Amino acid sequence: MHTEVGNHCAGARVNGRMVTLDTPLQNGDIVEVMTQKNSHPSLDWLNFVVTEGARNRIRQWYKRSHREANILRGREMLEKELGKSGFEALRKSEPMQGVAERCNYHSVEDLLAALGYGEITLNSVVSRLREAVKSRQPAPTSLESDIALLPLSTPQRSLRDQPTSKSQKSPISGVEGLVYHLAGCCNPVPGEPIIGVVTLSSRGISIHRQGCQNLEQVMGDRLVPVSWNPPESEARRPQTYPVHMQIEVIDRVGVLKDILTRLADSNINVRNVNLNYPGQLVVIDLCIEVRDRDQLERTFTQIRKLSDVLNLRRISQAQE
Repeated sequence: MHTEVGNHCAGARVNGRMVTLDTPLQNGDIVEVMTQKNSHPSLDWLNFVVTEGARNRIRQWYKRSHREANILRGREMLEKELGKSGFEALRKSEPMQGVAERCNYHSVEDLLAALGYGEITLNSVVSRLREAVKSRQPAPTSLESDIALLPLSTPQRSLRDQPTSKSQKSPISGVEGLVYHLAGCCNPVPGEPIIGVVTLSSRGISIHRQGCQNLEQVMGDRLVPVSWNPPESEARRPQTYPVHMQIEVIDRVGVLKDILTRLADSNINVRNVNLNYPGQLVVIDLCIEVRDRDQLERTFTQIRKLSDVLNLRRISQAQE
């Protein structure tokens, strides 16, 4: 059947009776293919077409006619994985162009279209992007062969001062063998999208929460795709992470006690408390410790249920 007939197929009759396009044929059946100018292939057809040639024609039509939508979809997938600011920083970088060429695409837009269409997987793109960023790092010297160097001059002593224990699995995937730390400006917690930044000091890779304002001025070649590893067994004490929050409440006796009681009931440890009194309100700055995003969201929900709480938000600290 001619490709253009398939591209405008609106239905079919077999022996004069309307049937679905996936109806099996018998020897001697008389088939009539109905076409319409505005009809076009559907990706659902890939589930029942028989020949590889037919599958390729359907894919080609879809790619041509939905290129802009596919680019947008691929962009959204990478923004969700890397963060909007992280993606924008990487979009025109050499590592991103190198990944596109390695995947046999002429441009980054071609790569995004293929990602949005499903011709290449998100994990494949992110993995190759991580490899492209790491490949820009210099090879270790003989004195540093037992550690992984960052793509900048880092004293050996600083790297040895902060190793990740080999007996424990790193909570961060993508920084294996590298020195890293959680950024104090945004304090990411497990379950939140994150991205790594190669620091300009001896502190290795800084792990930021995606959307952190401090990422806006970071060059793309300093970004490293990272993610949280699944949590290990709860046999040992779970690791906790600091989160800074600010609560605006009506000034009354016992309001702070009520908040701290809610936190204690949720088994939340409080690191620091600071109170300010602007007018008739009290602004409470708290630093608490949580295991992951789910526990943080449950904690916020419990505090918001207090009738005297007017506003609750998570706050960032000064840039490192």
